[in-house]
Amino acid sequence: MSSGIDVDWEYPDNPTDAANFVLLLRAVRAELDAYAAAHARGYHFLLTIASPAGPTHYGTLDLAGLASTIDYFNFMGYDYAGSWDSLAGHQANIYPNPGYAATTPFSTEAALRDYLAAGVPASQIVLGMPLYGRSFANTDGLGQPFKGVGQGSWEAGVWDYKDLPRAGAEVRYDATSQATYSYDAKTGELVSYDTPDMIRRKVDYVKQTGLGGSMFWEASGDKVGDGSLIAASYGALGGIDRSPNWLDYPTSQYANMAKGMSS
Repeated sequence: MSSGIDVDWEYPDNPTDAANFVLLLRAVRAELDAYAAAHARGYHFLLTIASPAGPTHYGTLDLAGLASTIDYFNFMGYDYAGSWDSLAGHQANIYPNPGYAATTPFSTEAALRDYLAAGVPASQIVLGMPLYGRSFANTDGLGQPFKGVGQGSWEAGVWDYKDLPRAGAEVRYDATSQATYSYDAKTGELVSYDTPDMIRRKVDYVKQTGLGGSMFWEASGDKVGDGSLIAASYGALGGIDRSPNWLDYPTSQYANMAKGMSS
């Protein structure tokens, strides 16, 4: 992946903020281009944003204005459900479940349809996938009330993927929503997370819809070896972006950066 800047503003919540977001990014784009012209032999530095999946948030944005300014939308296709809800649901499903709406308060498909309708090219959207799961404790299953979220790897209710599935839990697949989760009938704990098979299905979706690729949040949560989600995505995509990074910053105040590739 080429060098550049990713901007994460969570979230512009009114028209003024939305307009200022575009202006900010245009200013950053201009500075990146000016630096490239002066010091990087015309190299194109990427400018990307972390973009929301919830209509309340992306509905406020000037998506067309953003699309004409940035290179990619790193679409945050996760956190669709969690501790803030009253019912256990999927946190990273592709599709809604019309027959059981409580399981899918949000969906990737619904959000991306709105992005495309607003003028964002599919090729500019990179589908984000979680390397963690969100848990719901003391529940009878998807779409059912829960009480608490239990423990977690680094935060209550949030388990690194490398710690999943929990001992005694059964991994299940929801074909309608296109989502995976685990459930322990004895303890009543449900954890919504992606498996390698689910990642491969998501990559198929990326290819079928012409999206720009996949990205993950975040790499330390992955497993090593055959269970790796990043490896599953790599294999299904057939490779990764190998555009060279730019490592030469002669005007930097930091000696190691100023030395560039020789450091």
